[in-house]
Amino acid sequence: MTSTLPPVPPSLAGRIVGPDDARYERLRHGYVHRGAPAAVLLPEDAAQTAEALAYARSLGSAVSVRSGGHGISGRSTNDGGAVVDLSRLDEVRVLDRARRRIRVGAGARWGRVAQALAPHGLAVSSGDTGDVGVGGLVTAGGMGWLARLHGLTVDHVTAVELVLADGALVRADAEREPDLFWAVRGAGGNFGAVTAVELRAHETGDVVFANLVFDAGNAAEAAALIEAWGAVLETAPRELTSFLTFMPGGPGRSHVAHVAAVYAGNAEHGAAERTLTPLLGVGPLVRQRAVLAPYPALVPVSGVAHHAQQPLGATRSGLLDHLTADAARAVAEALESGQVLMQQFRSVGGAVNDMDPAATAYAHRTQNFSLMSATVPERESGLDAHWARLAPHLNGLYLSFDTRRGPRVLAEAFPGPVLPRLRALKERYDPENVFDRNFPLK
Repeated sequence: MTSTLPPVPPSLAGRIVGPDDARYERLRHGYVHRGAPAAVLLPEDAAQTAEALAYARSLGSAVSVRSGGHGISGRSTNDGGAVVDLSRLDEVRVLDRARRRIRVGAGARWGRVAQALAPHGLAVSSGDTGDVGVGGLVTAGGMGWLARLHGLTVDHVTAVELVLADGALVRADAEREPDLFWAVRGAGGNFGAVTAVELRAHETGDVVFANLVFDAGNAAEAAALIEAWGAVLETAPRELTSFLTFMPGGPGRSHVAHVAAVYAGNAEHGAAERTLTPLLGVGPLVRQRAVLAPYPALVPVSGVAHHAQQPLGATRSGLLDHLTADAARAVAEALESGQVLMQQFRSVGGAVNDMDPAATAYAHRTQNFSLMSATVPERESGLDAHWARLAPHLNGLYLSFDTRRGPRVLAEAFPGPVLPRLRALKERYDPENVFDRNFPLK
């Protein structure tokens, strides 16, 4: 540990990693973004998290909280500040099987959660990657493989435990600290360091997972595929959730479209086949594969989270009510330009939109699709030009998929009365704006 750091409290001895520590290289970065913090702190429980936060604040620079897995936005690391890494708070426990109540540490990764719940016949819809940490996703939204059937991850949170900026350990639920409970479900990174959550899991057995690859052709053909895929999903049973990912073929070359789809209903009597078959006709099919698999197979854990080797460090997020012809054309033209290197649609709607928009700080409950566009930082201006053309078709955004900051981004992420309410709560729970990395509401 570097000698330039202030004296370490006895309770944190061995739990602070500086630049000259052998562990530093694997802890300094995020999934996409490289970081050079002065210190990475590794608390093992809520009390130590409070002590780690106090020490981090004593350094007088930026404080980032990392829940233990990878993230896209880059807010879980920094340069010259402190990172409070909660990866050791990784408990996964079934509290009440009959009521499907579970407790999960913020530092657990969702792949491990899936593995721990599977023997009980339970699952929590939680994104598409097992290396994502619980704390970041469960407080932002959570658009997973079971979203249309069960809703967002935040929709099933029943209690949150967190450390506030002043070091207080607080439990928030519908009866205790209800305003904080509302805020944390959608804007949690702005109010404290979440140490654990309780959720209501879903009864989940094996699911049918389909992987389809299409030759998307040129921009016009890619646009037609996008529109057709969107039409299938809007009319499909809720048991079907699907992602559509495009990689550009480059000038004069065909684009490649990957459709991943999960059918989580009763697979007997041909229901899965009937539900998945319409997806085969959205474009020229190159290959297809469908398997019956346990839910944990959809969110495997690679064991590598903080490697900062992903090149697509500039991302934009938008939500769409429908995939109209004009919106599909704008996305396809961006692929053709070569400035945008990845476009991914996720289907939402269904159970996501059953939730009252006022029930959580994540208030987007009319949209049927989420779009993330990504590129390398040196092509970010081209991405922004594409995004300006797409903007008329968008209705809000998912903040964890967007690397931008600023007032306009916040207004799109937290529409209508949500942002003023969050700002008022920010003054109550974090008046010094300690937690400014995830959702800088000031």
